[in-house]
Amino acid sequence: MILMQLNGVSKSFGAEEILSNVKMEIKDRDRIAIVGRNGAGKSTLLKIMAGEYTYDDGELFQPKETTIGYLSQHTSLESDKTIWEEMLEVFQHLIDREQDLRELEQKMGNEVSSDKSQKLLEEYDRLQQAFQHDGGYMYEAEIKSVLSGLNFQDYSYDTPIRELSGGQKTRLALGKLLLTKPSLLILDEPTNHLDIETLGWLENYLNGYPGAITIVSHDRYFLDKTVNIVYEVSRHRTKKYHGSYSKFLEQKARDYEQELKEYEKQQTEIKKMEDFIQRNIVRASTTKRAQSRRKQMEKMEKVDRPLGEEGSANFSFQINRRSGNDVLRINNLSFGYEDDSEPLFSHVNLEVNRGERIALVGPNGVGKTTLLKIIMGRYQPREGSIQEGANVQIGYYDQEQADLSSSKTVLDELWDEHRTVNEKDIRTILGNFLFSGDDVLKPVNSLSGGEKARLALAKLMMQKANLLILDEPTNHLDIDSKEVLEAALQDFPGTILFVSHDRYFINRITDQVAEMNRDGMTVYLGDYDYYMEKKAEEAEIARLQQTEEVINRTDNKARSYREDKKIQREERKKLRRIQEVEEEVEKLESDLVSLEAQMAEPAVYQDHEKALELTKQTGELKQKIEQLMEEWTVLQEE
Repeated sequence: MILMQLNGVSKSFGAEEILSNVKMEIKDRDRIAIVGRNGAGKSTLLKIMAGEYTYDDGELFQPKETTIGYLSQHTSLESDKTIWEEMLEVFQHLIDREQDLRELEQKMGNEVSSDKSQKLLEEYDRLQQAFQHDGGYMYEAEIKSVLSGLNFQDYSYDTPIRELSGGQKTRLALGKLLLTKPSLLILDEPTNHLDIETLGWLENYLNGYPGAITIVSHDRYFLDKTVNIVYEVSRHRTKKYHGSYSKFLEQKARDYEQELKEYEKQQTEIKKMEDFIQRNIVRASTTKRAQSRRKQMEKMEKVDRPLGEEGSANFSFQINRRSGNDVLRINNLSFGYEDDSEPLFSHVNLEVNRGERIALVGPNGVGKTTLLKIIMGRYQPREGSIQEGANVQIGYYDQEQADLSSSKTVLDELWDEHRTVNEKDIRTILGNFLFSGDDVLKPVNSLSGGEKARLALAKLMMQKANLLILDEPTNHLDIDSKEVLEAALQDFPGTILFVSHDRYFINRITDQVAEMNRDGMTVYLGDYDYYMEKKAEEAEIARLQQTEEVINRTDNKARSYREDKKIQREERKKLRRIQEVEEEVEKLESDLVSLEAQMAEPAVYQDHEKALELTKQTGELKQKIEQLMEEWTVLQEE
C-alpha cells in the first residue's frame, strides 16, 4: 500500500532553488533514509512531506487514511504537565473508553428492565472487546517501556516537564511521537541527545515499528541498522538506492564508474566519427558516407559526463614535534561539584601512549566531557592526578564551540591567532574547510552548527598539536565532512583521545575503547564492534556465574538427604498444583462459555432477574479465573 508519493516536486526560497523535480514513493513498512550534504534540502523535503511547507510545482499524493508523525531536529516538548501526564495524553481516547465502561457497569447494576439490561450487556461486550483490541489494558506498560528505553527510568514520572533539560525534552518529544504510532513516521535527526545505549534501544524499536519510517540522520551506524532504502538529495534532485547505507555507498560508487565508462566510450566513438567526417566530407567519392555519419552523430543521444561528488572539505592534521612515548597518565581521579557530596565519578585510571586512538564512551551524565576539561585544566579534580609526558602539546575541540569568538569574522577568528601567516594562506586554509569568497567575512555568530564545527576544526588543524582531545567532533557535520575528518585523523601522526556517540566514527578511528562509569574505567583493546562483543561476552559470563551461584547455594542448602527430598516434594507439589490450576481454569472457562450461551437465549435475557443472576455468576467466574491465572503465573516463575 502506498502511503505517500511525490511526483516532480520543486521548492525554492526566493531566487534560491532548493529542490527540483523530486520523485519519491513510500509504501507500508518501508524504512527510508534521506541523505545528502548540509543545505542540500533534506529537512525541507521532510517539512513538505509533513505538510509544514508548501511546494511550488509537482504533486504530493497521500491517501486520507495515512496518518503522519513528524519530529523536527529542533523539537523540544514545552508543557506544564508531568512526564506521566504528558504521555497519557496520547491514550486519552482509551482513558475515555475506560470511563464509558465503568459508567456502563454502574448502569447494568441499577437496571431492572430485562430488555434494557440485555442491550446494556451487548453494548458493554462490544465496547470491552474494542477497548482490549486497541490496547486498553496495555497502554500504561507501553508508556513505561518507552520512557525506560529513552533513559527516563531513574526519573520520577511526576517530574514537571519544565524542570527537564533541553535534551531531555527532545527525548520526551520523541517518546510521545513513538507512542502515537502513525502510519508514517518522519524523523529529522532523531539520534541527537541520545547516548549509545539509548541509540541501541531506538534501533530495535524502529525495526519492530508497524508502520513506515523516513529518517534524516548523519549517524551512519544507525542508518545501517534501521533502513533498507536510501534517497540521496544532491544538486536539488533525489536518486533512489535499495539496501542499507553501506550498500548505498557501494552502489553509488559502482554507478559512477559505470556512467563514466559509458560517457568515455561514447566520447571515443564521437571522436572517431568526427575524424572520419573531417577526412571524408570534402572528397567526392566519400562525401555521402561522411554526410550519413554526420546525421548519425546528430541523432545520437548524448550521454552527459557524470558529475561525481560536490565540493568537499580537504584538510589534514600535522604536528610541530613528536611527543614522548608516555603521553598522559590519569591516576585515581575523582571529581565532584562543590555543592554535591557524592562525586560525579571516582577511581578513574587511564594510560595514554604515543600513537594510540582512544574512544571514551559511557552513558550521558557520567562525566566524559568533564574528564576532558580536567585534562585541559579547566576544572580541578577532587582527588587524583594527571601527568603529561614530555613534549606533549594538546589541541582541544570543544563540542559547544565555546572557544569561538562570536563577534569576530570567520577570517579574523583564524588569523588573529596566526598573525605571521599571510592573509592569502589563511583564506586558502578556510577554503579547504568550504569557506570561500565572502563567506570568510561572515560573523561567527551567524554561522550554522556545521559551519562552526568546520571553523573549530580549522583552528585545531593550525595548532599542529601532537595530542588531540576531541569532544563529539562529528556533531553538526554532514556525512561527507565526517568522512573527510576520519581520513584526516587516520593519517594523523600523533595521539587522539576523544568522546563520541558516533559508532561508525569510533569504528573507523579507534584502536581502544575506554568505558567510563561513576566508579572507574575499563579499557577494551579494539574498535567499537569488538567492544560490544566483549560486553556481550561479559554479560553472558555474569549470567552463567549468577546461575552457578544459584546452583551452589541450592547445593549448599540441600546437602542433607532430607533437605534434598523436601525440595523434591515441594517441586512435585508445585507441579501438581500447576496441573490442578490448569484443569480448574479449563473447567471454569467451559462453565463461562455455557453461561454466556444461556445469556444469549431469548427466554433468559427477557427475564430480568435471571439475566442479572447470570451476569453476577459470569463476573464471579471471571474473577476466579483471573485469580487462578495469577497463582499459575507465580508458580511458573518459581
